[in-house]
Amino acid sequence: MREKNWLWLVGILALIAPCTLFLIARQAAAGAEAAVAPQDGVLDTTPLKVDRLDPAIDRIIPKGAMLERIATGFTWVEGPVWDDGSLFFAEIPSNSIRRWTPGKGVSIFLQPSGYKGSDHYGREPGTNGMTLDARGRLTVAGHAQRDVFRFKTLDPHGPITILADTYQGKRLNSPNDLVYRSNGDLYFTDPPYGLRTQNDSDKEKELQVNGVYRIPHALQHKPGAPPDRAELQQLITDLPRPNGIAFSPDEKYLYVNNSEPKKIWMRYRVKADGTLTESRLLYDATADPRPGGPDGMKVDVEGNIYSAGPGGVWIISPEGKALGTIVMPERVANMAWAGPDRKTLYICASTSVYRVRLTIAGAPIIKGR
Repeated sequence: MREKNWLWLVGILALIAPCTLFLIARQAAAGAEAAVAPQDGVLDTTPLKVDRLDPAIDRIIPKGAMLERIATGFTWVEGPVWDDGSLFFAEIPSNSIRRWTPGKGVSIFLQPSGYKGSDHYGREPGTNGMTLDARGRLTVAGHAQRDVFRFKTLDPHGPITILADTYQGKRLNSPNDLVYRSNGDLYFTDPPYGLRTQNDSDKEKELQVNGVYRIPHALQHKPGAPPDRAELQQLITDLPRPNGIAFSPDEKYLYVNNSEPKKIWMRYRVKADGTLTESRLLYDATADPRPGGPDGMKVDVEGNIYSAGPGGVWIISPEGKALGTIVMPERVANMAWAGPDRKTLYICASTSVYRVRLTIAGAPIIKGR
């Protein structure tokens, strides 16, 4: 009787063993696959370093925040914007706009993106800042192309519309960064960084002023129509190197920073007709010796300003108080909000693109009335 029971048990084990081994093998394979698969395309992760200047920064940057690098191998990345499930950004020295998609990595969206000539142009032949209008159309600061243009769709070879290229008959310097107002007006900065020599003595520079401009009703500009050159307004003329630009969430103020020689952030009150008044120095970081200067700029829903600056990403309150700096391993150029809750900040910094999760949501990029 015992012998029969023993034989029965051996038979059952013989049937179970192959199934058990198969399941173990599948679990092992799945574990190995998970161990080597990239997590949403992240290349590496390090604890976020923060230079805390005010306790209020702790409401913005959560404890244990991590800095994730998602793409690298570039020379100078700029102008990020999130659209259609991807991050679009300019790689200026290679004269290209790149597209990073989670799980797929980086691809070339458009090349050449700026200067179309065949000769050597200089250090920055590509495009620069990018944004979206209220209809979701990608709008680009042409930089070395010396204009502002808009894509009709996300087809890189589809038609584009030039929104601005000259002021009073003279070519723009090199549009750098841009932002829409909710009524469809487009504001942009125009320093000389996209010219061949990047300075005011460049022989191709036609405008003496490095200005800040407004394109009235840019949203309503008909696709394919020439620029409304007579309508372009020059709003600011006294900043040597205007660069980043952003509206406060309520659009009462326009922020414009200046990269050099003074590293400053300015605030202007926006009048009903779209022009500016009441200029005020918001913050001066000229004395900070760390690499970098004021550059790309965004705001969150509470009005805090996030801007490239010495040492990393500066966070400044609406009242002009420096709350702290996200210390970055490379010189920062620009940033963009993304994610369903707009609490992920993507940062373009020299050779790489990074991201960090924050506590307060970014102000929506697409605004309309």
